[in-house]
Amino acid sequence: MQVQAAKKSVGDLSEADLKGKVVFERADLNVPLDADLVITDDTRIRAAVPTIEYLTKNGAKVMLTSHLGRPKDGPEDKFRLTPVKERLSELLECPVEMVDDCISSEIPDKLAAMPEGSVLLLDNVRFYSEETANDSDFAEKLAAPADIFVNDAFGTAHRAHASTEGVTKYLSPSVAGFLLQKELDYLDGAVSTPKKPFAAIVGGSKVSSKIGVIESLLAKCDKLFLGGGMIFTFYKAQGLSTGASLVEEDKIDLAKELMAAAEEKGVKFLLPTDVVVADKFAADAATQIVSVDSIPDGWMGLDIGPDSIDSFQTELSECQTVVWNGPMGVFEMDAFAKGTFAIAETLAGMEDAITIIGGGDSVAAVEKANLAEKMSHISTGGGASLELLEGKVLPGVAALDEA
Repeated sequence: MQVQAAKKSVGDLSEADLKGKVVFERADLNVPLDADLVITDDTRIRAAVPTIEYLTKNGAKVMLTSHLGRPKDGPEDKFRLTPVKERLSELLECPVEMVDDCISSEIPDKLAAMPEGSVLLLDNVRFYSEETANDSDFAEKLAAPADIFVNDAFGTAHRAHASTEGVTKYLSPSVAGFLLQKELDYLDGAVSTPKKPFAAIVGGSKVSSKIGVIESLLAKCDKLFLGGGMIFTFYKAQGLSTGASLVEEDKIDLAKELMAAAEEKGVKFLLPTDVVVADKFAADAATQIVSVDSIPDGWMGLDIGPDSIDSFQTELSECQTVVWNGPMGVFEMDAFAKGTFAIAETLAGMEDAITIIGGGDSVAAVEKANLAEKMSHISTGGGASLELLEGKVLPGVAALDEA
């Protein structure tokens, strides 16, 4: 696994560095909105506040931007950052100004007229296709009014976009915000130099989407737990009958290789011993609990069973660091959520261990179980978390100044 080089953080900048300066901050304010454009979950906005407050308290003028949704052809009202502006004003307890463009000619005048310690929100950077193309002219225009760059958008750090990577060529220093720094400390630091024993729990429906993570974690962990739909490809690789369960036929040889690699490295490779099977993929399906070597024909496995939960809990209780990425079953349906929620509760109770929830569905499950506060770290980035756990270098991080 490649360790990212330590990066300079916003906390390394003093009042002398920041006072009177315009700081271009790229945050991840991509929040879910309902049909009336009301924010349904403000987690990402709240996560951005500490960096913004640090900059404003040290006298900087913060020129803030983000993407929101996936606009196709230029500006669309449903993707404007206006709802974000309102919520941000409440959280910062000060008015936030906004311009309805991110490279408008009025931005320098607006900034000049604003007092030190204030915030100007630029509208959605993805209203311009040049953003995702990492167009250098567009990056230069974004950077032009600013003196310093702060990247606090971990969720897009795995993309080389104009507002995450391109602007670093025109602004110095370019540093990590507190949120980005925390993600690197936990996801990179804890995995590179974990407190042992180190366990990784990998779930989700397909082996193919988690190959990189499994391979990377096998080089680091003492125990690897598997759950979710991917387990049936491993059972098939062991010659077991899997009924109507999801199997990736073209990944059976790979499953054998991964199990052999675990044995060779002395990593305990833990597959569930029993599963909850259903006669159809539906919330009202008939269900039964069976041993993994007796899955009936025509039935599909949709969660791990009670014996597996017990043995997983016992094995996890010995661990000092746990990284979890991917659910144990189809937790969106109550009948198949027990395994995922049991793992969440187990980690929540491990008060002396470092527990890291690595993005995506595992985060949704932990939030749904109201256990987020009990975890050491919950990652805000889906794809970025996966790539960091795979040991990949993230372009939005690589472009920042080294500590």
